[in-house]
Amino acid sequence: MTRDADALMVDIEQHRPMAVSGAFSCERGRVLALVGPSGAGKTSMLRILAGLMRPERGRITVGGETWFDGDTSTFLPPQRRHVGLVFQNYALMPHLTAIDNVALSLLHLPRLARIVKARQWLDHVRLTPSQQARRPAALSGGEQQRVAVARALAREPKLLLLDEPFSAVDQMNRQGLYQLLADLRRELAIPIVLVTHDMNEASLLADWLVVMDAGQVLQQGPPAAIHRAPRNARVADLLGIQNRFHGVWDGPARDAGFGLLRWTDASVGAATVRTISVRDKRRIDAGQQVTWVINGDGITLLNQPAQRDDEFAAVVTEARHLGEVTLATVGLIGYSGVRLHVTLTGAQRALVAVDASVTVRLDLSLAHVMPLRNR
Repeated sequence: MTRDADALMVDIEQHRPMAVSGAFSCERGRVLALVGPSGAGKTSMLRILAGLMRPERGRITVGGETWFDGDTSTFLPPQRRHVGLVFQNYALMPHLTAIDNVALSLLHLPRLARIVKARQWLDHVRLTPSQQARRPAALSGGEQQRVAVARALAREPKLLLLDEPFSAVDQMNRQGLYQLLADLRRELAIPIVLVTHDMNEASLLADWLVVMDAGQVLQQGPPAAIHRAPRNARVADLLGIQNRFHGVWDGPARDAGFGLLRWTDASVGAATVRTISVRDKRRIDAGQQVTWVINGDGITLLNQPAQRDDEFAAVVTEARHLGEVTLATVGLIGYSGVRLHVTLTGAQRALVAVDASVTVRLDLSLAHVMPLRNR
């Protein structure tokens, strides 16, 4: 965990009303994303951070200030935590203008000072004077969310919490809000915690992912690292990793640091596709069934016959052309249960037409092998 004195530091445990436990940290100016399916405990964790729920044990500190300590019975209520909270449904007062909605979070200031500061924050989130004077019903979803962000930031919080903030916004407005968050994180010297079930969104916006399921933290780390090497099959499922396959671990290879993986096709009685050499982390016993994944960067399509141990004859079974990107599915010839999913740009797109024959080359240095178990 980070040693930044201004960071958010969390290590908590509770069993009721919902089991939630885990330890993580987030430095100031960084975005941490809590990801996982519905019921994973993401919102409960957010409520604990906001002071809306008191855990049974553990410790929470922000900026060197202790917000919760089970050992000393320390518990700061929400109004003393200086948390900025942005909700999925905006939670704006429908009878108030945008300026007055933001001014509501500044009741500690005189009326004129509230209006001046509210206008400054609405300018900061790029709402025009005309938009600032409108009530929520006269604003788009993206504009309402900008008001909600301005309101959360107006009291200069020590921690910003975003609860599924973009899910109710259309794709065009969502891109603008992504850019707003990217700009704010550079300006704000506070930790930012984002709750989302959208793995692509989390990977795009966050510096650090915390993957949760059934109230537990299963894995955490930089998005690219987790996608490249999920801790287990459950994490791979939650992240939506498509290029995931079955196999049997055959033990060490001749080359030091490598092991032999028997790639199998479960659809035809566990027939062996090929035995391949991959990195050996010495955590799996010989003969153990495994699942393995490979990052999309490790898959290349070629317009030539397969000639090497890491090349496989295949046929394109599906191709979707989306603007400058093509999403393709290819199946290994002779193995009906083995499908690889690739995202293509540039000249490689010319190779993919349904039923076209191609060669798949795998960069096996990017293969990651996991024991076949849930946790």
